[in-house]
Parts: sequence; structure tokens; C-alpha cells
Amino acid sequence: MFDLYNNAYGNYASDPYRHVRIETYGQDFGQTSWVTTEESLEIPRLLDLGPDSSVLEIGCGSGGYALHLAEKLGCQIVGLDINEPGIRSAKELARTRALDSRARFEQCDVSKNLPFDDGTFDAIFSNDVLCHVPGRLDLLVEMLRVLKPAGRMLFSDALVIGGMISAEEIATRSSIGFYFYSPPGENERLLEQARFSQVRTKDTTENAARISKKWHDARKKRKAELVTAEGAANFEGLQRFLSCVHTLTSERRLLRYSYFARKAT
Repeated sequence: MFDLYNNAYGNYASDPYRHVRIETYGQDFGQTSWVTTEESLEIPRLLDLGPDSSVLEIGCGSGGYALHLAEKLGCQIVGLDINEPGIRSAKELARTRALDSRARFEQCDVSKNLPFDDGTFDAIFSNDVLCHVPGRLDLLVEMLRVLKPAGRMLFSDALVIGGMISAEEIATRSSIGFYFYSPPGENERLLEQARFSQVRTKDTTENAARISKKWHDARKKRKAELVTAEGAANFEGLQRFLSCVHTLTSERRLLRYSYFARKAT
């Protein structure tokens, strides 16, 4: 198993990791996902976010994007993540940027019940996180519960099977964490079972192919610094992981989709 998240979040402020993010995404939100900057800028519009919105991000990482929304829109946002270094970085960033009155971060295992009352949030989003979570239907039911009537929800899944994948490729793609791979149509079925309405899907596989290549190449340029930070074996393991993601997505044997849905009024 190779360590992507602890290194990324624990070294959030270091120059090599910051430069890798900028070269990969074009804008630094502390990302470790396949979300392009264009997608990031589209999320507030899709979720109809404004200064009066209460928002939940599931899998906030080091909190950069949540803080961007709080600062740009003036909304109230809560970020949850299971990763302790990520939450620690997020809280520190919120204090540093004087946004801790609008952005709150909590370490949380979202495979358990969400720690909020019914109808707390206007919107929920989660970027490439649900593929890590056991009991996806239970989480979707919880997301519906904590949404207000007519609330909006958006998540992406980068592990939808699109073709034949070898055992070696599965092992390499899974080498940084615990994952669930979905057959086509499964997320739509689960959203319907959870009683979400107005479900829409969008194929964003090309984004994962593009981001994985840029991420791999940006890290390669800073190999010496990253090896010092994370070790040679971990560096090479993450490079193989990113190369595998690029191959599988560019050949459309592994797909990424975004899903938008609403809670009924």
C-alpha cells in the first residue's frame, strides 16, 4: 500500500506539493482528486450556492476547496474527512484565512451515521470519495436525510467499470487505499433506491485521464524533492498508480461519472 493522502495533506504547505497541484490543476485548492478546475468552478452553479447556503462536503481533504467556496460565496460550509492530517491542515487554513466562522471541519467516518440533524443542509457534494466508503446506499440515505427539502446533491465516482481490467491493473489502481468498483448503472440504481429524484449523470472520464497524466508528469519533474519527502518506494508506487489511472481512463476501461440529484420537496 502506498501513501498518497497522508503525504499530500501532511506536506500541504511545502513548495514541491504546491507546485505539483498548480501544474496539475491550474489552481491550487489542495486537491487530490480527478476534478478539473473547470469542474470546481461549475459546482457552485450546479448546486445553486449563494451566501445563504448551508453546504456539506464529504471528503474535504485539507479543506482548500471548501474554504474557497466560503470565501467567494460567503456560504456556511462543513467539511468531513476521515484523514486526520487533512482535517488538521483544514482547521489551520481556516484560522489563518479568518474563515473559521464560516467553514468548520470535522474528522468523521462517513460510513457511520452523519452527525447532523435532519434537514440541515441546502446542498451536499463529494468529489471522488464515495468509492472509498463501505455501504454506499446507507451513506446516500444519510445524505438525503440531512438535506433540506429540494436540497441538491452532487458526487463523482471514478471507478465505474467500462471494460476488461486485469488483476494486476486492479491491484495497481487500488494500491493507495480501500476501494469499491461499480458496474455501469449501479449508482443510478442506488440513488433511486435512496429516494433521490431528478438524477442526472455526466461522463467525466476524460477529466480523470487528463488530470492523472498532468499529476504524474508534475511529480516526475520534482522527483528529488518528493523522494526526500515521501521515500523512493512510495514515490515510484504513486507514479505507477497515476500511470495506471491514465491508461485505464484514456482507454475507457475505467470510467468516471458525475451524478446530480435532488431531494423531493
